[in-house]
Amino acid sequence: MNTAKSKAKLNEKKGKLKQKLAGLTDDDLLLEEGRKQEIAGKHQLWLAHTQEEIDKIMSELSSSEE
Repeated sequence: MNTAKSKAKLNEKKGKLKQKLAGLTDDDLLLEEGRKQEIAGKHQLWLAHTQEEIDKIMSELSSSEE
């Protein structure tokens, strides 16, 4: 998935979250995004995969949940 498409999907998800949880702020969302990036970094170290490979795996997992 390209970067622009990923950012667009992230912005869409942020908007939906803000609508559902009116008290949620951008800082809350940035914190969550930072946590996800930290976990992705740990997965890279543990699994010896590139970020792109991990993103693909995560994308496949999330699409199979829908």
